[in-house]
Amino acid sequence: MTIDDLTSLLAQNHVVNFSTYRRDGRPQMSLVTVGRIGEALAFTTRQRNAKYANLMRDPRCAMMVFSPDLRTYAVLDGDAQVVSAHNTDPETLRATLRDVYRASAGKEHPNWDEYDAVMAEQKRVAVLLNPTRMYAHGI
Repeated sequence: MTIDDLTSLLAQNHVVNFSTYRRDGRPQMSLVTVGRIGEALAFTTRQRNAKYANLMRDPRCAMMVFSPDLRTYAVLDGDAQVVSAHNTDPETLRATLRDVYRASAGKEHPNWDEYDAVMAEQKRVAVLLNPTRMYAHGI
């Protein structure tokens, strides 16, 4: 199975269950809206969120993509790449956040300057999961 096999599933639903690991090893899960960038599924999050702190400590994560009727799904896991102001120059971060928006929304933002300002104000980062293992049901 490859990321290409998820095209139909992602066309139906961009909201996925994303899991990281807390310091004590228990999972922390949340819903995020993803889009495909190359061989990765990507989303944005705020630096203040638990998933960001968890990924900074331990990049292992998993994602479950599912159909609206929940009969078809795929699970991806691997190590996340976090693109943030701490490890990326401002222009690359801005461009990456825009790429995530385009991929997850499937369109251009109506006001990129406003989008950039909100991303900076909220201290957003981009999270990319290039899976090392995938399995599915119904695909």
